[in-house]
Amino acid sequence: MTGNNSYDVLVVGGGAAGLSAALMLGRARRRVAVVDAGAPRNAPASHMHGFLSRDGLPPSELLEIGRGELRGYGVELLEDRVTRLVPGFTAGLASGRELTARRVLVATGVHDDLPDLPGLRESWGTDAVTCPYCHGYEVRDQPLGVLGTEPASVEHALLVRQWSPDTVYFPHTAQLSEEDRERLDARGIRVVDGIVTAVRRAGGHLTGVELGARFVPRTALFLRTRTVPHDELLRDLGHVEGDVDPSGKTSVPGVWAAGNVADARATVIIAAAQGAAAAGALNHDLVAEDTRRAVEALGGFSPTAERAAAGAR
Repeated sequence: MTGNNSYDVLVVGGGAAGLSAALMLGRARRRVAVVDAGAPRNAPASHMHGFLSRDGLPPSELLEIGRGELRGYGVELLEDRVTRLVPGFTAGLASGRELTARRVLVATGVHDDLPDLPGLRESWGTDAVTCPYCHGYEVRDQPLGVLGTEPASVEHALLVRQWSPDTVYFPHTAQLSEEDRERLDARGIRVVDGIVTAVRRAGGHLTGVELGARFVPRTALFLRTRTVPHDELLRDLGHVEGDVDPSGKTSVPGVWAAGNVADARATVIIAAAQGAAAAGALNHDLVAEDTRRAVEALGGFSPTAERAAAGAR
């Protein structure tokens, strides 16, 4: 494939998964373009954790380091948004530019659908969070809260208790059974019943939770959210949600997916690993195609051609 707008692989999304995949593909001497709209899920977070050798690094710095590495391998980085993707593959960008690619890797992530509570969105990603493995150590032994949003929220509270003995569970809209209350009580987790009406902030930080006229001081609030994948491009191609194999290959031939768009629970380091794995599988697929084309160019028959010839006889 030739031309300034033609690539071996188009990577849609420039987070950890997309950049990791592009790094592997660039090192495999593939012509790669990464199109990124610049709105990562973890943008509000000041630091990321659990990433070996990069623990505590701001997410934006990780991405900048990654982009610098990609430039060294000739990967093209485009600050743009893919608005249209059709089989073949042709991608239309918001800027009006059009790209073609032999293969596509979608790493567009997800967004968190938050409860409609005053003050919650302003706290999101800093002191209102979902992952205790990512944020728990920084608020260890502090007064913590867990907001009930679904049945699994009780398990979330039991997990958060690992980081602080002063943990309060707010059932909010989630039903709480007597067995749940017994388990929470056994772990020393106080239950405060009632509907949470607001998250209070002062001085740029979360200070507690309001339940009508009642106020419960807390320095951080954990909650499970409904994650919504940015999978519009995949669905437009006919992808069946959830149909992604361990290498990231989707139900659409020639299309892979990696990171949170395929696995909402993946942390940054897991998303990066998924991107690398998808890139390896994707490159093997391209090698098979390159070999088939080379055999055909020499007058040989590919298995597909052989079957077609046999059917014509």
